[in-house]
Amino acid sequence: MRTRDENKEQIVRQKAIELVVQDGLEGFSMQKLAKAAGVSPATLYIYYKDKEDLITRIGSEIGQRFSLEVLKDFDPNSSFADGMRIQWRNRAHYSFENALEVAFYEQVRSSSFREKVANSFVDNFKVAMEVFVHHAIERGELSPMPLEVFWSIAYAPLYNLIRFHNEGRSIGGHTFSITDTVLDQTLELVLKALKP
Repeated sequence: MRTRDENKEQIVRQKAIELVVQDGLEGFSMQKLAKAAGVSPATLYIYYKDKEDLITRIGSEIGQRFSLEVLKDFDPNSSFADGMRIQWRNRAHYSFENALEVAFYEQVRSSSFREKVANSFVDNFKVAMEVFVHHAIERGELSPMPLEVFWSIAYAPLYNLIRFHNEGRSIGGHTFSITDTVLDQTLELVLKALKP
């Protein structure tokens, strides 16, 4: 029985993320991964049962890290404006620091792996966010609305700004880079839209 080598495992993980981002899930194979990581195909199976196990485990790890980072310094009992500022800061920071992982996770999120991956970390995150939203509605800081409407107004503008930043261009093709001023201005408009 061959032993696990943590350095090799990290290389395999990193190359898997890079390949999925580059080629999509459809173009990803264990054979391509072995070649990119400079290991034999048999080595991959020391770390992962199969392709599905690899994608699910890496996606779950990224999701868990994301949820921990988003909840960092976040108090579900804080005012709605303060909680949203922390959420935006944490989400933006994670997205900038982990752009490749975020791109990998987006591929997984849009695939048949979605449920399996999300079920591995969503509970604590969901509870914290439910408490936050419930208290904001009770205090009259947030209008009651369906979750999908809330998310679309509360976070979609942030993710669009992050996408423009990562692409280096806005819709009009102009050079774009996020600044604190742009984030603050956008968040203020979002908060205004969500108030009763």
